[in-house]
Amino acid sequence: MTSSLTRAGALSAAVCLLALAACATREVDYQGEGEGFVGPGVEVQAVLETPSVGTAGQDAADDPAVWASATPVTVMGKTTPGFVAGTDKKSGLYIYGFDGQILQFMPEGLLNNVDLTEGLNVGGRPQLVLGASDRTPGKTGISLYLFDPAGTGDNGVKPWGAIATDVVEPYGFCFARRGAEVHAILVGHEGELRQFVLSVDAGGQPVSHEVRRAEIGSISEGCAADEATNALYIAEENVGLWRYGLDPASGAARTLVQPIAKDILVADAEGLTTLTDGEKRYLIGSSQGDSTFPVWRIDDAAPEYKGRFKIVDGVVDGVTGTDGLAAASGAVGPFPEGLVVIQDDVNDVGTQNFKYVDWRDIRRALGL
Repeated sequence: MTSSLTRAGALSAAVCLLALAACATREVDYQGEGEGFVGPGVEVQAVLETPSVGTAGQDAADDPAVWASATPVTVMGKTTPGFVAGTDKKSGLYIYGFDGQILQFMPEGLLNNVDLTEGLNVGGRPQLVLGASDRTPGKTGISLYLFDPAGTGDNGVKPWGAIATDVVEPYGFCFARRGAEVHAILVGHEGELRQFVLSVDAGGQPVSHEVRRAEIGSISEGCAADEATNALYIAEENVGLWRYGLDPASGAARTLVQPIAKDILVADAEGLTTLTDGEKRYLIGSSQGDSTFPVWRIDDAAPEYKGRFKIVDGVVDGVTGTDGLAAASGAVGPFPEGLVVIQDDVNDVGTQNFKYVDWRDIRRALGL
């Protein structure tokens, strides 16, 4: 990122940042020009959307995850090249096709953030593992699910178990791979950071052990890993974007990539996702306060800010107030070079839902 501050400006920014870090103890929503305000950014349109989530009239849809399969799979009797998982944080987990239609719904309670990963075998079969931060009373922690890519018939996502934690209100969540290990990373509402290694016992049940605990400082949620650079990115909602080491031995050490700043990243900073485009890798965030999406290139020594985009009305309505977003690289069903799925806070018809955006449209708009 190429920007500079005067000495006085730098001092002022530092004082503001310290104040935010010390005093941000509650969520600060919509720090733009009021709810629904959309700040400056290049314009992109979504190409399709999901139906509204089932919880009407509430802040419900929250976070998606995207998985593309190398070969077609079966979900509840339907053949698909992969799927999108999306949470209704008041009632459970949806599984959508790449056409946006519902393939499966699981009434799993108060799931907030969801992610998925390959890399584990259960019963001698490779499985896709889904994890979600779970705020349901009596089962707070990380709820785990399995999907068998080789399954047939009524094959679907099914509960697998859970990772217990001391975090009172699980909030953000992401998976990461470190070599052969699968890591599950939980971010608590009040800024707790917990990292676990997930494995499978002889009976096919999940086993986890905690390998890192740290305190982020205040309300945090967005979480995304870049295994190639050993980086873990976390959004502290009223402070900014942090880069941690993915290696749990790095503890609480971190670098501030981007403080909260007008027209770049506006509080509250929310979802994060990474995307690979050839030799380039990008981090996309949600600047929820002004309904825009900043983008950083992250494959060099330090992240480089590349600009930001906004989703405007087109085939479907535009996007405001995004909590979570997710991306998948390469061929993703009908999206030949990548798909970005974004939660929409105010849908034009019905309740909240998820919008699908072709990565090529974002890349073109930003000149990447």
